[in-house]
Amino acid sequence: MIIIAMIPARYEASRFPGKLMKDLAGKSVILRTYEATKNSKLFDEVYVVTDSEIIYNEITSNGGKAIKSKKEHESGSDRIAEAVENLKADIVVNVQGDEPFTQKESLFKLLKVFESDVESEIDIASLMLKMEDNEEINNPNNVKVVTDEENFAMYFSRSPIPYPREIAKAIYFKHIGIYAFRKDALLKFTKLPINRLEAAEKLENLRFLTNGFRVKMVETNQIAIGIDTPEDLVKANTLFKMKS
Repeated sequence: MIIIAMIPARYEASRFPGKLMKDLAGKSVILRTYEATKNSKLFDEVYVVTDSEIIYNEITSNGGKAIKSKKEHESGSDRIAEAVENLKADIVVNVQGDEPFTQKESLFKLLKVFESDVESEIDIASLMLKMEDNEEINNPNNVKVVTDEENFAMYFSRSPIPYPREIAKAIYFKHIGIYAFRKDALLKFTKLPINRLEAAEKLENLRFLTNGFRVKMVETNQIAIGIDTPEDLVKANTLFKMKS
């Protein structure tokens, strides 16, 4: 299989404008994410896909590969689909530009599910992380996922799901925004209209589920800090100092 990684990167972000160019332990957030993905050595190619000249120059001036997207897009997956349409690939991995702590072990587990998927039942695979802190569980920036007995996603939400009617029995998983698509599933997905659930929660993964795509969730233990706010950036810098 030809496996490529695509990192969608918008400069403007409503909650934290310019966050991908903020300093993270001496390098920009987007460059940290690109390097972490590249250093995993799991991909035939790694690209940043961006509508921003600033981000494009940041990656290419540091020896990386970047593609300028031609159109405005509703989601990162739509941006990637434009970029990969004419590229050779079987599996396309969408790595979020604001997830600089992506680890090789988690990416390896994500890709492994396609090797054993003899019947091609899996359209998309993604990661989830168990959460136990109540503040994290109730934070709408942390997307929650519930799965069936075979770990196929049933629903994603910014709300705490399941509802903790019996707290002792409630287990919560945070969705880590890294997707591995079969290329044909990705191209099909981006031709579908945004539906009411996706529009309400602002979660593109709900477009997958409501249109019958099978999303296999893979549990990981990686530390996941998505940088959505200035406070997240402070946490990320602290974590880098601890790791160095």
